Amino acid sequence: MRTSPHVVSDVMTRAVVTVGRDTPFKDIVRLMERGRVGALPVLDGGRVVGIVSEADLLLKEEFRDDLPDRLTQLRRLADLAKAGALTAGEVMSSPAVTVHGATTSAEAARIMARRGLKRLPVVDDGGRLEGVVARSDLLKVFLRDDEDLTEEVRHEVVDRLFPLPADHIRVEVHEGVATLAGWVDRAELIPVAERLARSVEGIVDVRCTLTGATGATGATGGS
Repeated sequence: MRTSPHVVSDVMTRAVVTVGRDTPFKDIVRLMERGRVGALPVLDGGRVVGIVSEADLLLKEEFRDDLPDRLTQLRRLADLAKAGALTAGEVMSSPAVTVHGATTSAEAARIMARRGLKRLPVVDDGGRLEGVVARSDLLKVFLRDDEDLTEEVRHEVVDRLFPLPADHIRVEVHEGVATLAGWVDRAELIPVAERLARSVEGIVDVRCTLTGATGATGATGGS
């Protein structure tokens, strides 16, 4: 059984379409179309120096017909420069936001959410490209089998918090929703059990009805 945390190298795409600094604008568009991707890493000597995205390329179309007013020009100098770009090095966003293969899936998801990114280059310690991880890759964790999730919750949560024979604790996972039911001898650990179960990658929600020796009961679930 593979236990949490899952890392980026588990789910990243290793065969990546890339461009160099001198790749012409139209070739970038062709490569995106052929690869059906919305962004390409820009490499220099194997190292990631930037990213070219559809948003970067569309600036040429946005500013095609008219020059914006002076205030807009001052506010969007970088975008105007990209609109006149002829190569990947001129239009790319740099420095690129990257992650390492050992970055957890959860941390990669947080970086994407905070930065508004759809994909991240994965690099080694020297900045050389190893792969790309996309939002869809990170969602694969929710495809884990209920049986696998049940085993992980039982082993990593229940057995660790309640080391005595825990046959009186029922663990079930259905469609990613974990149920913890039964009684425990330490009521103060019920919230801890629920929190740890919720942190197992692939768990969608937790329904906790554990009852402690003092009669305390865990939360009923919901995010």
